[in-house]
Amino acid sequence: MSDDALAQRVRSHLAKLYPGHDLDVLVPAAIEAVGIGASPAGERPPRWTSNDAFLITYGDSVVDGDRVPLQVLEELVAKHLASAISVVHVLPFNPYSSDRGFSVIDYDAVDPELGTWDDLDALSQSVDLMADLVCNHASSESAWFEQFLADEEPGRDYFMTAAADADVSSVVRPRNLPLLNAYETAAGTRHAWCTFSPDQVDLDYRNPEVLLAMLRVLDRYISHGARFIRLDAVAYLWKVLGTTCIHLPETHEVIRLWNTLLAARAPHVCIVTETNVPSAENLSYFGNRDEAHMIYNFSLPPLIINALLQGRADHLRTWMMQMPPAPPGCTYLNFLASHDGIGVRPAEGLLSEDEIGELVSAAEAAGGLHGTYDAPGGPRPYEINVSLWDLLDPDQFVCAHAIMFGVEGIPAVWINSLLAQGNDREAADASGVRRDITRARVRFDDAVAVLDDESTAEGRAASELLRLLRIRADQPAFDPGATQFTLQLGPGLFAFWRQSTDRTQSIFAVHNCTSAPQSLDLHRLNLIATDDWRDLISGEALRTGQSAIELAPYQSVWITNV
Repeated sequence: MSDDALAQRVRSHLAKLYPGHDLDVLVPAAIEAVGIGASPAGERPPRWTSNDAFLITYGDSVVDGDRVPLQVLEELVAKHLASAISVVHVLPFNPYSSDRGFSVIDYDAVDPELGTWDDLDALSQSVDLMADLVCNHASSESAWFEQFLADEEPGRDYFMTAAADADVSSVVRPRNLPLLNAYETAAGTRHAWCTFSPDQVDLDYRNPEVLLAMLRVLDRYISHGARFIRLDAVAYLWKVLGTTCIHLPETHEVIRLWNTLLAARAPHVCIVTETNVPSAENLSYFGNRDEAHMIYNFSLPPLIINALLQGRADHLRTWMMQMPPAPPGCTYLNFLASHDGIGVRPAEGLLSEDEIGELVSAAEAAGGLHGTYDAPGGPRPYEINVSLWDLLDPDQFVCAHAIMFGVEGIPAVWINSLLAQGNDREAADASGVRRDITRARVRFDDAVAVLDDESTAEGRAASELLRLLRIRADQPAFDPGATQFTLQLGPGLFAFWRQSTDRTQSIFAVHNCTSAPQSLDLHRLNLIATDDWRDLISGEALRTGQSAIELAPYQSVWITNV
């Protein structure tokens, strides 16, 4: 794209966001802020292949007491995970005041408790890196907010405020906390907008200087090797009183602007939107192939877990039949658990209220917790906070991941799931933060023991997950853009067909979601007679003329012709 064409596209975005502002000043400021011109764009490599799999981790999820945690993480990945993991999502690594990193004090620095920019650079040499752009809010301890309190530039106008008596009843919230919080400033009492907590004060993107500041943060992350940028809580970015203040047109326009700028600054970098909302709303962040390159598949975790706990895959099957293929150049990020637990709000409309309630009850029976969000009819379940290892038995645990690894998109595994860690109720009780129940820090030697020792249930599970990822990486039919078709094989079996883009490989992925053996009628699969078929997972070949195979409880098969 020529410089003039880029400027015209950027002007088009900014004109919608900032009518009345001097675009002759703002357009070049935005282009300069994200680093275009300072760094060559280079060629556009493939954004992803079937080789890709993400590890989700905090910078200090694994520690050894001697080295800074980012160095420990780099060793764990390089020596024990690199054969199966290609991307490491390091959750917020900046200095922070709360919410385990999601209340950023200083976007210019790496938390010294984790390491340095050099340590992140070293990690990005081993694997691709995903970084969080915590774009909706900043810490109440940040320099920007100190300027807000002192009524000084630039932070004085960086934060969203409203009158104390403003009607905010229509605002959608993920928290049961006051939305407006009073702060004493040099200009008097001001009521700042806090979508998540009083320590996480929402930025006011109606001020273009806020947008420019975030573009400079983007440039910094890319300069330090980030190939994927996760837009945290981006659905709440723009606020207009009298609306729901979620998914507003201006929010989508900001993402389109960032897409345009990153295509010129670093065409290999992918935008990943984090929008923990029902499926239709989540899908809107693909835009017209001009917003996110990748969206979290938030409905997948509760539906897989429901299928395994209920022994019926009907809801999972119905949802998957209705899910559109990702647009060309886009894909889904699939996962089962994360630092935020397992969202159940994305299951609204897919599971009944009673079924969602049963997921909450199952989590509590497994020693877990749950959170709610504000809705017009009162609080509703938002997420369950429970170790996946404690919620499911080992065979269910592996089956859940096998399903997730095979469906369209790219798989992501939460480090505490990979290491088969149970609930840390003591940590959650001590901090008062329910999400801490699944965020236990693991000693490096203990992590290596799980990954290397198959004599334990935890070690066998971790070994099997990594083995499945390595198998997956070699299959063109598991490429994120490969064809997917949902199969109808009965209530207890969840099955789908994947075909490579060149049509040379087919994989029939079939999963027994029940606690009883299930017979798989091979005549119901399109097993072309001239091909030789085998199960990638067990390595067993199908015999000529074989009519059925029996799947053990929670067994998965990936039947392929290659």
